[in-house]
Amino acid sequence: MKNLIVAFCLICFYSAYNPSYAQESPIYDRAEDQLTNTDTIPDFRSKINKLKLTGVIYQSDGVTPAKDVILFIEQPDENGDFDLRNTGDQRYVFHRSWVKTDADGRYTFFTFIPGNDRRYNQMQQIFPIIKEVSKAEVQLESLLFDEDPMLTKRCRKQLVKNGNTSRILTTKKEDGILVAVKDIVLPADHTEPIK
Repeated sequence: MKNLIVAFCLICFYSAYNPSYAQESPIYDRAEDQLTNTDTIPDFRSKINKLKLTGVIYQSDGVTPAKDVILFIEQPDENGDFDLRNTGDQRYVFHRSWVKTDADGRYTFFTFIPGNDRRYNQMQQIFPIIKEVSKAEVQLESLLFDEDPMLTKRCRKQLVKNGNTSRILTTKKEDGILVAVKDIVLPADHTEPIK
């Protein structure tokens, strides 16, 4: 009985001082019931290169729309710098947003083209995280931009070699805003990469 009490105390102590990863992930910073399939990133209206990032998330068969999937993005500002903010003890990227797919698997973000960080040879990138119902969140490969001057021929060849060219977004102008379509196919299990 004494060993059981000690074990229980240790579990309580460990739980109190070691919050789970799920609580630390930014995907959990907004309540799921507040999410819709469309969201706008902070500062969208003041940006020059406005972007509508839209698409459909499909089940692993590549045909069936995936309903109620959470997609989170964060990105640097137009200068390629992450605008970091604090709320209490929590530090977060200011330019971030969440959506939850509708019955048709559709999602839309209103954001902007991030800048390059030339100091570190960083390309224009958006960093997505995806969360399916009853599954752990998964960090996807960053989304790149076809028009990015830092996306060199050498980089493109490497992406082709690795078979992940689908992460390159092409944009077209529609009604005064750049539009990029990014469809996502979920893997049958989390051992496969998400495309």
